[in-house]
Amino acid sequence: MDHRTLDVAVPADVPPDRAWLRIARGITENKLALAGIATFALLCLAALLAPWISLQDPYDLGALSLLDSRLAPGDRGHAGSLYLLGSDNQGRDMLSAILYGLRTSLMVGLSSCTAAFLLGTAVGLTAGYHGGWLDALVMRAVDLQLSIPSILIALILLAVLGRGADKIMLALVAVQWVYFARTVRSSTLVERTKEYVLAGRLLGYGTRRILFVHILPNVLAPATVVATIEFAHAISLEATLSFLGVGLPITEPSLGLLIANGFSYLLNGEYWISIYPGIALLVTVFSLNLMADQLRDSLDPRLQR
Repeated sequence: MDHRTLDVAVPADVPPDRAWLRIARGITENKLALAGIATFALLCLAALLAPWISLQDPYDLGALSLLDSRLAPGDRGHAGSLYLLGSDNQGRDMLSAILYGLRTSLMVGLSSCTAAFLLGTAVGLTAGYHGGWLDALVMRAVDLQLSIPSILIALILLAVLGRGADKIMLALVAVQWVYFARTVRSSTLVERTKEYVLAGRLLGYGTRRILFVHILPNVLAPATVVATIEFAHAISLEATLSFLGVGLPITEPSLGLLIANGFSYLLNGEYWISIYPGIALLVTVFSLNLMADQLRDSLDPRLQR
């Protein structure tokens, strides 16, 4: 599903509480959506419990041994430890490295997506409600940024900012806010002409109250769909940047770094160093996309049966 062409609309006669009720009903009736939610919840739980369920801390140099370097899946180390997914060139247990890398990827993706959601929603609300030159200026900026590939913008920003979790979060926020701004702005243009907004103006309500108390709840549903997609987008984009060597440093592991670490060993037949982190990344993004598809189906009246 292409988040650049996402078109989500809530029917005018459906209040926000009914919209969320319809989402919940649609998810419970869709086995793929349930599978996506269950898979993602399991991944989050495994990442959260990584310090307690991992065989080792893969980034504690004192716990590593080069004698266990590049063991195949199912082999035992010199101390008798079982490496279910094998080990990498530094003797790290791949399963432990994946769990710790998943924690970092989820943290970076969630943090950047949340910040982009807040920024884009505020900008979209303001531009859509006031219109005029402000709306035109915001939309020209959005159109300009959308004409440039996201990866290119992130690469340029990281070349200036440097490597690190905080730097890559800033780069991802700068890339993602436009998707939220465009979606919220479109919904706000519809909502601002409705009777409850006109009534609020006649009653003397301030702009801030109308925007954040009355209009915001009605535009959150489509923005939530975009947030789900952008969460997956942030995880995959961070992995790509880390794979290219401009994202997270080696001291802050992520799935992208783990894939890059084993890439040079693929031709030697030692596939597990790179393939298993890649599978973990694929499953994470795919489960989020399943959730986003169901959210979109539940909110788009053209897809209702």
